[in-house]
Amino acid sequence: MASRRARIAFSDSAAKQLEELSESAVHALDRTLVVISVDPDIGQPIPATGAEPPLRQYADAIEEVRVLYFVTALRTVVVVAYIEA
Repeated sequence: MASRRARIAFSDSAAKQLEELSESAVHALDRTLVVISVDPDIGQPIPATGAEPPLRQYADAIEEVRVLYFVTALRTVVVVAYIEA
C-alpha cells in the first residue's frame, strides 16, 4: 500500500515569496516540498515560537532551500509559512 502524501498549502506571505522566485528556485522548492509532503515530521521543530501548531523548519543544503511550515492536526496538510531559496 502506498503511503499518502500531505497536501501542500501556502500562507499569503509564502505565496507572495513564491511569485518572486526564479524558475530554477521553484524547481528546487518543488523537490523540497515533495520530501516534506512524504514525511511532514522531517523538519526540525523551532523551539520557543509559541505557535500552535508548532512551526518546523526544513533546510535542504543540496537544493539550497529552507522552508518554515506547520502541519495540520490530521497531518494531511502542510502549510508553508516562509520560503528561502
